[in-house]
Amino acid sequence: MHKSNNRLNPGKIGLFAVVLVCIGVLVGAAGVVKEQSGKAQRGKAQDVSFINTEQAGGSKVFFTTDISAKGVLAAYKALGVPVSGKVAIKLHMGEPGNQNYLRPELLRDLVNEVKGSFVDGNTAYGGRRGTTQSHLQAAKDHGFTYAPVDILDADGEIRLPIKNGKHLSEAILGSHIMNYDWIISVAHFKGHSMAGYGGTFKNLAIGIATPEGKRAIHSNVGGAMFSSSGEPFFEKVIEYNIALMDAKPGKMLYINILNNLSTECDCSANASKPTMADIGIMASLDPVALDKASLDQIYARPAEERKALVDRIESRGGAHQVIYGERMGLGSQFYELIRF
Repeated sequence: MHKSNNRLNPGKIGLFAVVLVCIGVLVGAAGVVKEQSGKAQRGKAQDVSFINTEQAGGSKVFFTTDISAKGVLAAYKALGVPVSGKVAIKLHMGEPGNQNYLRPELLRDLVNEVKGSFVDGNTAYGGRRGTTQSHLQAAKDHGFTYAPVDILDADGEIRLPIKNGKHLSEAILGSHIMNYDWIISVAHFKGHSMAGYGGTFKNLAIGIATPEGKRAIHSNVGGAMFSSSGEPFFEKVIEYNIALMDAKPGKMLYINILNNLSTECDCSANASKPTMADIGIMASLDPVALDKASLDQIYARPAEERKALVDRIESRGGAHQVIYGERMGLGSQFYELIRF
């Protein structure tokens, strides 16, 4: 009978050390995921923008492939938060000439359910939505006629404080926004020439800002219009959202519609044709999770199909919106996808 030899030879020692290192890396990574999936805290955010962050226990994001008026209404009801009082439906009603904007019939059931008004703000770059009169005409021409249309800065501005902003101390918004008890953001999720993509954050910040407010976001201090780009631009977009969400705590819902997925915004009168198939409708009480889940749906499409839109997003660094949004405490990039 032979006694076992408990001494490890040098080769086994090396192998054992490698195993220990790998275990340490895995435990450390698990710790990061656990920290990130918890309640959002200002100052903490991980760049997971190109990693699918769907996981059980994350912020709930509801998803349907039914892109219809019934689908939009079902997405709203899935959130389980019935609104009351005066309700703003914030969306982009399309620059004249644009063919990709959200069609009004998609919103009819939701608007009827909540007795809402379509709202948006005038542009800072001219076009045919640069004045209240022309903006109202554009909305009418595009079929937004079955509910009130409110151009938020028709009677001036309101300035709201931005807490802990890196770039800005106040948000300059259309004054009418404070007339509403609830805001439902219905964003057409698609590409954008400056932001990479336009989703919930851009819909609210740029859309509700007055022309002066839009210039503050788009321009460097003392610079020309559109002189701000990259991370400073994205961070100012998020900072405007902070001011709005602080002013309407617990009174905002978020819906993204992923159809007509052009690389261009609905502000463009000559937007490119979509190169991707329509995806669906997503809704959440967490705007960071909603935009991140929408990005993940884009990245989940076949490589050739998603190429043009992904190239636009990545060339502008658009995912910084969700990174900075999480860092500033607006939500979490980790979400649980609930299909309905």
